[in-house]
Amino acid sequence: MSTAVNLLKHGAYDYLVKDEDTKDRIWNALKNIREKFALEKQIDILQEEIGKKYKFGNSIKGNSAEIKKVFSLIDKAIQTNISVSISGDTGTGKELVAKAIHYNSPRNKYPFVAINVSAIPQELIESELFGYEKGAFTGANTRKLGKFEEAGKGTIFLDEIGEMDMNMQAKLLRVLQEKEVTRIGGHNVIKVQARLIVATNLNLEEQVQQNNFRQDLYYRLLGLPILLPPLRDRGNDILLLAKYFIDEFCKENNLPFKSISENAHEKLLNYQFPGNVRELKAVIELAVVMTNGNIIDDTDISFSARNKKGHFLMDEENTLQGYTRKIIKSYLEKYDNNIVKVADKLDIGKSTIYRMLKNNEL
Repeated sequence: MSTAVNLLKHGAYDYLVKDEDTKDRIWNALKNIREKFALEKQIDILQEEIGKKYKFGNSIKGNSAEIKKVFSLIDKAIQTNISVSISGDTGTGKELVAKAIHYNSPRNKYPFVAINVSAIPQELIESELFGYEKGAFTGANTRKLGKFEEAGKGTIFLDEIGEMDMNMQAKLLRVLQEKEVTRIGGHNVIKVQARLIVATNLNLEEQVQQNNFRQDLYYRLLGLPILLPPLRDRGNDILLLAKYFIDEFCKENNLPFKSISENAHEKLLNYQFPGNVRELKAVIELAVVMTNGNIIDDTDISFSARNKKGHFLMDEENTLQGYTRKIIKSYLEKYDNNIVKVADKLDIGKSTIYRMLKNNEL
C-alpha cells in the first residue's frame, strides 16, 4: 500500500494489482488516460480562443485618445502582478478591462473569478469570499470553497467594491495583508495566490473622506488605477462600436448585415449616452430589429424618455436660473442625490445645492 501511495504521489495515473481482472483494468486505465489528455487538449484550445477574444483590439473597441490611454495602462498591468483598481461610470466596460488584463497575463491558464459585491447580501459576502466548513452554521451541510480559493493562482475580480460594508472591509484588509484566508468554522490557513482586480463606479477617495470606506483598504486596493472614460467623451468610437454591435447582432441572429445612414450617424454622435457602451449596445440591437431594410436610419434609433429628459435641457426656452435648476436636478438624479459628487462635477459649492434644496428650488 505504501508503494502505491508513493507512486501516485509522484504522478502515476493508476496502480493495478495483478489478478484475473488485470486486462480489463489496464484497458479502462488507458481509456481514462486518453480521455484526460483529450480534455486537457480541449481546455488548451479553449483557453487560447479566450485569449484571442480578450486581446485588446478584439474585446475593447476604439481609436480615440481616451481609450488609447486605457490600452496603455492595460499593457502595463499585464506585465506585473500589481493590484488594479478600475473606475468609471456604469456601463463603461469595467469587467471587460479586468478580463483583458487576466487573459493577456501569465495567469491566463488559471481561473478568472468575478463577484459583484453589491449583488450579494452583506450577511453572505464573507462566506462567498472565504468559504465555510461543514457544520459552520445552520444550513452548512457541506464544505464550500470561497472565491479566493476558487481563483487559485488566477485572478479574483471584485466588482462594485465601494458597496462593501465597513465590517467586511476590515476582514478583506486582513486577508490582503496576511495573504491567507480561513474558512468560516475552520482552522486551516489557506494561502491567497490570486491577483486582485477591483472595480467601482463610486469615487473611493470621496467615500474615504465621508467615512464610508476604510483609508487603509483604499491604499491597499489602489494599485494601478485605470479610469474608463464615458462614451460621450470618446467621439467617433461611438460609430465604431455601433458598427461592431450591428455586425455581432446580425451574425448571432442570421440576419443580413446592415449599414448606418449619415442621419443616424449624426443622431448617435449628438446623444450623451448616460448608460455608456451598455446603452449603445441596447439601442443598436433595437435599431437592427426595427429597420425594414439594410440601412439603419435615424428614425430606427430611439432613446429612452428618461434619458432624453435628463440630457436635452435646451429643447425649451428658459431663464438662466431655470436652466441651472434643471442641470443640478438632472445631476442629482444621475448620481443618486450624492451632493458632494454633484458639486464636484459641476464645479459649484455644496452650500449652493443645500440652499436650493432647503428653498424647494430643486
